[in-house]
Amino acid sequence: MAMRQTPLTCSGHTRPVVDLAFSGITPYGYFIISACKDGKPMLRQGDTGDWIGTFLGHKGAVWGATLNKEATKAATAAADFTAKVWDAVTGDEVLTLAHKHIVKSVNFTQDSSCLLTGGNDKIIRIYDINKPEAEPQEITGHTSAIKKALWCNNDTQILSAADDKTVRLWDRSSAAVVKQLSFDMSVSSMEYIPDGEVLVITYGKTIAFYNALSLDMIKTVDAPASIHSASLHPDKDFFVAGGDDFKLYKYDYGTKEELESYKGHFGPVHCVRFSPDGELYASGSEDGTLRLWQTEVGKTYGLWKCVLPEELVSENSDTIYCTPAAPEIKA
Repeated sequence: MAMRQTPLTCSGHTRPVVDLAFSGITPYGYFIISACKDGKPMLRQGDTGDWIGTFLGHKGAVWGATLNKEATKAATAAADFTAKVWDAVTGDEVLTLAHKHIVKSVNFTQDSSCLLTGGNDKIIRIYDINKPEAEPQEITGHTSAIKKALWCNNDTQILSAADDKTVRLWDRSSAAVVKQLSFDMSVSSMEYIPDGEVLVITYGKTIAFYNALSLDMIKTVDAPASIHSASLHPDKDFFVAGGDDFKLYKYDYGTKEELESYKGHFGPVHCVRFSPDGELYASGSEDGTLRLWQTEVGKTYGLWKCVLPEELVSENSDTIYCTPAAPEIKA
């Protein structure tokens, strides 16, 4: 059975896409937000890539973006020394949180009441969104810029990755380091999977999996190229990764075998994430586009529809071509 992966291309950004995040599954489906160096983060329908709106207000590159589970709030981290909280339904700016340097990472607690930020001033901050005038809790210890800071363990702990070549696990209440990992090079990305407490870390050509609570290594996989981002499927059957060679790689999580690789982007892949239902994964690239890829090629889902060409049915009835109903989405 011949299957061809046909990604949906989401245009609209004018500079490299450097971060993306999905919401949880809501009564209205699920959503995706993209962070871009053009300073204009975008919200889209997650399963189709259809553009919903652009959050306008930042005066510099946006390095990080996230949605809360319900997709009612968005947060962005930018080079204009601010993090912003937005109403994801109306697109209105709710809060601007001034920082002392470029902000790289934003992450909501599960109840959306607090926002975690990290960036070039090496400080992790916790803001109470309901008390914006209050000073944030500050956690110090990293000696270089923070790339990512994520809540973990039911928001009682924090995972952070920085250019000081460490990943640290912090206790929220005491602000103390619980555990620390050190690497030979800077970590390029980090993903936290609450179900099973799995931490996915990329550095160089390596994709590494750790227990998020103990920071004990589970396994590592080496890719053919330098990897910027990786994501583990919700069912933990496989994971995807992308990086310098413009390709998306898919691996079996159990056997570590490379299952397939796809080239669609025209520049390095900066970020990749599975959708909350695991049916697709999204990638963002230096080429300014987001692309949505089917987890199971050939399945009818979102804008993808399986077509059996009539002229081929008689001779090659076992051949199925899967083509999207709308191969390119213009935002």
